[in-house]
Parts: sequence; C-alpha cells; structure tokens
Amino acid sequence: MKRWIGGIIPLLLPLSFALAEGTQPKLDTGDTAWMLMSTALVMLMTLPGLAIFYGGLSKNKDTLNTIGMSFLAYCVVSFLWVVYGYSLAFGEDIGGIIGSASKVFLNGVTVNSLQGTIPEMLFVAFQLTFAAITVALISGSYIERMKFSAWLVFSILWMSLVYVPVAHWVWGGGFLAKLGALDFAGGTVVHINAGIAGLIGALLLGKRKDTSLIPSNLPLVVIGAGLLWFGWFGFNAGSAVGANGLAAAAFLNTNTATAVAALAWMFTEWLHAKKPTVLGLASGAVAGLVAITPAAGFVNIYGAIVIGALAGILPYFAVAMLKPKLGYDDALDVFGIHGVAGILGAILTGVFADPTINQAGKGLLYGNPSQLTVQLISVGVVIVYDAVMTAIILFITKALVGLRVLPEEEITGLDRSQHGESAYNIT
Repeated sequence: MKRWIGGIIPLLLPLSFALAEGTQPKLDTGDTAWMLMSTALVMLMTLPGLAIFYGGLSKNKDTLNTIGMSFLAYCVVSFLWVVYGYSLAFGEDIGGIIGSASKVFLNGVTVNSLQGTIPEMLFVAFQLTFAAITVALISGSYIERMKFSAWLVFSILWMSLVYVPVAHWVWGGGFLAKLGALDFAGGTVVHINAGIAGLIGALLLGKRKDTSLIPSNLPLVVIGAGLLWFGWFGFNAGSAVGANGLAAAAFLNTNTATAVAALAWMFTEWLHAKKPTVLGLASGAVAGLVAITPAAGFVNIYGAIVIGALAGILPYFAVAMLKPKLGYDDALDVFGIHGVAGILGAILTGVFADPTINQAGKGLLYGNPSQLTVQLISVGVVIVYDAVMTAIILFITKALVGLRVLPEEEITGLDRSQHGESAYNIT
C-alpha cells in the first residue's frame, strides 16, 4: 500500500497531496474500480481458495470440517469487523496501542466519506478481507482434532485480541508504524500472526492420532493454490490503494517471486527427496506469495527474485526437517510456510526496500541499515505478543467449551461427528 512509515494507512498519499494544495480529496473512479476488484479477489482467497486448498489437503473424513472452518472464519470476521474491528484497527490512534471506538458500527462512515481517493466503505471492506483470511489461515494447524464450537470461540477472541491490535500497530498509525516498520500487504499483520498462532495452537492441542499428510484430493489442492495465487494480486497489488504504477510493481513482484519460489521448492525437494511433487510446487508457490507480501510494493524485481528463491528453500526445510525433528503437529504446515516465509519476507524487506519503487521504504542495500533493525524489532514484537495472547485465548476457549473432540470422534472423522455430513458420499 501507499503506506508512509510502516503503512500508516489513514493518511494516504493522494490525501496528503490534496491537503498540501489546500484542496479537498476527490473520488477517483479508476482507483475505486480497481479496489472493488481487489476486494473481491481477496475474498476469493478465503472462499473458495483457502477453503478448498486446505480441504484437499485434509483426510477424506475431515474435508468438510476443514472447509467449514474457513467458511466460519470469514462469516465471523465479516460481522465483527463492521461492528468494532475496523474502528479499533483504523480509528484515531490511542497511545500507539489501539484505535478509538469512534467508528463502531461504522459510525460516521457514509457513502460520501473518502479514504484517500476511494470510498471509505470500500476501504472497510478491503481490510475486512485481510482480517478474515488471517483467521482462516490459522485453522490449517488445528484441523482434524479441534471442536467446531472451540473454533468459533477462538475465531472471535483471536480476531478481537490479536489481529485488531497488530493491524493498528502496523497499519493504523500505532507504535510500530511510528517506529518505521514496513509491511506493504501483511507479512507481520497476516502471515507471521497466523503462523505463530498456528504453532502455539498445535503445541497446546497436541498431536492427532494419525499425523500423516496424505491429501484426500490433490487436484483440489492445486485448484485452491491457483485461486490463492490469482486472488493474491488483489491482496498485494490492491494494497497500493489505487490503480497506479505502484500497484503494477506489486503485481509483477508478486507473480515473479511466486514462480521462483515454486521452482526453488521443486528443485530443493527433487535433490533432497529424489522426486518433484505437485504438492511441493503448490507449497512453494504459497511460500513465495507469503514472503513477497510485505515487500511487494517496496522492492525491485531483483529483490523479488531473491526473496522468491529463499522462500522456496527455507520453508521447505522447516516443513521437511524442522517439524519432524521438533515433533509438533502443525497439520497443514501453517507455521512452516506462513510463519517462516512471513518472517523471511518481513526481514528481507528491510534489506531490499528500494526508494525508487516506493519512497516510503529504504533498506540496507540502499544506505539505510537501521531499517533492518526496525524490521527485526517489529517481527519480534508480533511473535511475542501473538504467542502469549494465542495461548491465553486457547486456555479461555478450553475452559468455555473444551478444545479437542473425543478420541472416538476423531477416529470417525469430524465431518460426521461435528456436522453429520460427508464430503464424499461414494457407495
């Protein structure tokens, strides 16, 4: 996004120019059209993209439950975001920690109010889709053993107590934004946030009885990955909040890094495991999408290539070697892919941020080593806060409704035990 220091969204560049010239900001129909499309693209990432990506990865007997967790997350966040989420994330800053409650139930957000050159209502919707997919991403660590009721309670609490504050810190004018943290489209706010929450939940939930990852429907996984890639153009290029050159740079960087990461994962797996799997290609693409997200509107094409290459290698080893060695059951590798690639991308943004692409970012290679320090601090703050709060939320959820299904329900499958349905009614 056109985010000044670390993404202070409420004061967009077009608005600052307008104020400097003593004129009122004006609606730009081109920007508005692009942002309407971008919002729809990001919605597509959750439903159906992530839902069927995760659903295809899960066991036959748990497919519907897995899809349902993404569906529920989108619905919960869609409601809570307009009630209080938007106000607390993007309202007037209070002490660098949280936004004010002045826009609860979208109070004062009218059809005529603007956020830069687009309607504020559209900006609300765009940010809603980011919050929704962040919550949905976490479910990949918890599938095949978490109660659906527990997921409902967790989604409400986590969105309210973790996502909203972190979004304010980085994008809403909070203390990390003031520190100078750079996050173009969600490296810290979305992916590190989701990855750490996934890891903590996997540790506290404990292992499934069957920890194998044998996708029930690999073609569905590939379709889901393709939809994620497609929707990610709205995620990253839409974060320019306008139809402009910065959006084009983010679009091209996103595609390049993703393709390079998919190839890097494939070749790494080929050398390490002796076969290049289609699942590996899809996993590498997602890792590339994650890693380029914080950097998409800050780096040039060389930076995008390096970030993509590393995103295809480091997350592979996190999934193939680190997870087995440490023994945690992150079912769909949310930490290994989103957490590791998100951390990688956030840090490398501090190295490769090129001021000729975006004046708001200047990294180590362009004479500003302090930016790398700022990125490391922001990553560390989000990891610690997220880990502590996620653990607290899970303990609260356990006290309220319990966390895990009964052993016999897990064996039967969560589709039947939680919903009384089956994804594949084959006779």
